[in-house]
Amino acid sequence: MRFKRCIGLVSFLSAFLPLGASAQNGIPEGIQIGLSTDRVSITSDFAGAELTIFGALDNADPLISRQGRYDVVVVLEGPARPVVVRKKTRVLGMWINTQSEVFRDVPASYSMALTRAPQDITDPDGYRRLALGTENIHLQPLDADGDPKTIEEFTAALRDRKEATGLYSTRVGGVRFLSQNLFRATLTLAPNVAVGTHRARAFLFRNGSFLRETSAQLTIRKAGLEQRLFEFAQRHGLIYGILAVLVAIVTGWLGRLIFRKD
Repeated sequence: MRFKRCIGLVSFLSAFLPLGASAQNGIPEGIQIGLSTDRVSITSDFAGAELTIFGALDNADPLISRQGRYDVVVVLEGPARPVVVRKKTRVLGMWINTQSEVFRDVPASYSMALTRAPQDITDPDGYRRLALGTENIHLQPLDADGDPKTIEEFTAALRDRKEATGLYSTRVGGVRFLSQNLFRATLTLAPNVAVGTHRARAFLFRNGSFLRETSAQLTIRKAGLEQRLFEFAQRHGLIYGILAVLVAIVTGWLGRLIFRKD
């Protein structure tokens, strides 16, 4: 069942309610985000969620705020891990893996929320400079000297696969201003979101120009029996392996007794 998890900041919001100083005083605008907790636990029946992050603009110009010329892009980026992409080819009537490409430091997940459509915030060069957006994630193959066409094909396949499974997503309008200074970002957590340390990043734009970036960390971990088994396996690998073999033997023996033919 899909549920909504809201990481709120009541104290954070109240702390920034008085903000109203103008950027005309010579102090540049800033942006801040915060999390009421730095850890989220998910269970084995986790079916996806919406993650809400609150933030505030520091020293925002009231005139620009009223005109709606500030834009915010918020990204939640999962831990970087190596990924193997395989290509299947039909051989003698069977589909088998014939080619593969290894990519290193690939974000396990990437959820992005924007105030408006990407083209209405800044130009494509701006997104490329900031490596912002799923199409601008730098996917580096382990064999950088390989055939460029093959690398391009596997890179596109990796992005398509991530998007198809919901691990890479973009939500236009996912960031909304609650007042001239305060905003709320709603991001998507896929059902198969990776556990580990995720980084939330917020980018502030004014009239299409990038101003500031800030970030915060969020740890996603498993909870319940599944997490306890995982921790036990990590701490006592040999004992866990022996127990796993014994359970398999007992299960097979019981199955043989139950389903044997007299």
